[in-house]
Amino acid sequence: MTAQDSKLGDTDDKIFVGKGDEQAWLTLALANRHGLVTGATGTGKTVTLQVMAEGFARAGVPVFAADIKGDLSGISEVGEAKDFILKRASEMGLTFQPDQFSTVFWDVFGEQGHPVRATVTEMGPLLLARMLDLNDVQEGVLNVAFRVADDAGLTLIDMKDLRALLDAIVPDSGKKGADAEESPLADVKKAAQGFGNVTKATVGTIQRQLLVLENQGGTKFFGEPALTLKDFMKTDRDGRGMVNILVADKLLQNPRLYATFLLWMLSELFEELPEAGDLPKPKLVFFFDEAHLLFNDAPKALMDKIEQVVRLIRSKGVGIYFVTQNPIDVPDRVLGQLGNRVQHALRAFTPRDQKAVAAAAQTFRPNPKLDTAKVIMELGKGEALVSFLEGNGTPTMVERVMIRPPSARIGPITPDERKAIMAASPVKGKYDTAVDEESAYEMIQKRIAGTAATTDGSAGGSGGGILGQIGSIVGTVFGTNVKRGRMSTGQVIARDVTRSVTNRVIGGMAANIGKSLGGQLGGSIGRTLVRGALGGLLRR
Repeated sequence: MTAQDSKLGDTDDKIFVGKGDEQAWLTLALANRHGLVTGATGTGKTVTLQVMAEGFARAGVPVFAADIKGDLSGISEVGEAKDFILKRASEMGLTFQPDQFSTVFWDVFGEQGHPVRATVTEMGPLLLARMLDLNDVQEGVLNVAFRVADDAGLTLIDMKDLRALLDAIVPDSGKKGADAEESPLADVKKAAQGFGNVTKATVGTIQRQLLVLENQGGTKFFGEPALTLKDFMKTDRDGRGMVNILVADKLLQNPRLYATFLLWMLSELFEELPEAGDLPKPKLVFFFDEAHLLFNDAPKALMDKIEQVVRLIRSKGVGIYFVTQNPIDVPDRVLGQLGNRVQHALRAFTPRDQKAVAAAAQTFRPNPKLDTAKVIMELGKGEALVSFLEGNGTPTMVERVMIRPPSARIGPITPDERKAIMAASPVKGKYDTAVDEESAYEMIQKRIAGTAATTDGSAGGSGGGILGQIGSIVGTVFGTNVKRGRMSTGQVIARDVTRSVTNRVIGGMAANIGKSLGGQLGGSIGRTLVRGALGGLLRR
C-alpha cells in the first residue's frame, strides 16, 4: 500500500472502498456505468453508501442520495475517532482522518430541507398516471388533458390547475336548445373530444385519485419555484462535490410518490444534460435507495422507458446506483446495466430466501477461491462481496472485503446542526417560499366569469389602450404575463410573439389581430412543445 493509500485510500482516478485479500477500487472513469448496493437490513448498506458518496465528493463529483432513515445526514459533520472505527482502519492499514462534506438538505415537504417542487406540466402525463395509479383508460384521458393544455398554452403549475383543466374538458351534459348560451369553455371541450371520448365518470375517477394524492401531501410537491437540477451539480469552494441529501423518511410513507419523484428527477437529468461521452469522472452520481419501489407493479410501457433512461443516461455523464435488499428486486433488463456491485449479507431462513441467495450469487463474476452463495450468508456487518468494473469495462472477479470506515460522522445529525447547515446553504431563499402566480386555474376562472377583455375592445380596462388590452388578453391566454423562475418552450415563444405583435399593431388592425391570435398562435405554440422519454416537458 502506498503512502497516499495509507492516508485516504483514494487516488486521482479511483475510490478505495474496501480491503480483503485484494483491495476494492471503484474506477471514476467507469463509475457512470451504474451500480448496485444490496443486502439485508442492518448489514451495512448505508455505511457503504456513505463511503462511496465521500469518495465521489472528494473527487469533485456532486452526489444526490435519498436518506430513508436519517443516518446519511452525518456526512455533513466531522467524523469521530471511535474505537471500532480506529480498529477497522488499523486492520486495513489506514490512518483515520476525520472529515466532513459540504451538504445541502432537500425535503419534498419542506420540513427538514429546502422544498423540492416540480410543475404538473413538467411532470407529464406518464409519470403522473403512475403516481395516481391510473388504468389505461384513465391514463388516456389524462394524456388528452395534457395535450389540450399544451396546445392552448395553459400552464399547469399545481394541483388546482390540473383540477380546473379536468373540469374544463368534461363534456356538457344533456341537449341544449338553439337559443342556449354556449359554454365559455366550449373550445376546450371540443378540443378534448377531438382526441377521443372523454367521459364525466372517468374524469371523476381521476379527480378522486388526485384527492388521495393531496391527502398524502402531494400538493407540496407541485408548485413553484420549481427545482433547477443544476443546483444539484455544484462543487464547493474546495472543489469537492456537493452532497445533496433528500430527507425521505416521511416521503417513504407514500412509496408511489417517492418512486415517481426520483424517476422524474432521472428523466429531467436525461432530457436536460447534453451528450458527454466517456468522461474521466461522472458529472453526478445518483443513489436511489429502496429501489424496489421503482419497479413494483410498474406497467410494461413504463418499464421500457425506465430501461431506456438507465441505458442512455450513462452518455450524459450520470451514474445511477440502486440500493435495495436483493438483486432480484431489480428487473433483469435493468440489472444488466449495473456494472459495479456491492453485496452485503443475505439471510436464508426459507426455501424462497435460499433461491434469492442463489440468484444473487449468479450476478457476480465467479471467483474460484470463493463459494459465492455460501459466503453471502456468512458475511458479517460491514463485510461485502464486491465486483467493480476495470480496464476495458469488464467486471473483476468477486472478492470478499471489509468496507473501509467513513471519514465523516456515522449516524444522524441533531436538529440544531441541520438548521445551521440550512442557514449557510448555497440555495438558501431560492426555494423556501412558495409562489402562486396566475396559471391555468386563474385563466379558466376568468373565462368562466367573463372578466377577460373581449376581442373587439368593448370591455373596460385600465391603462395601455387597445394595445394594452390585446397584450393582456394574449398574455392571459398563453401565460406570458406571468413572472416565473422557468417558462416552458411555448410560454417563451408566446411571450416574444406577444411583445412583438403588441408593439406593432395600430388602429383598425387591432381587432383582427386580437381575433386571430388565440386560434392561430395557440395551435402553433402547442406544436412546439415536445415531451421526452418519460413524458416530461423538454425545455430546449
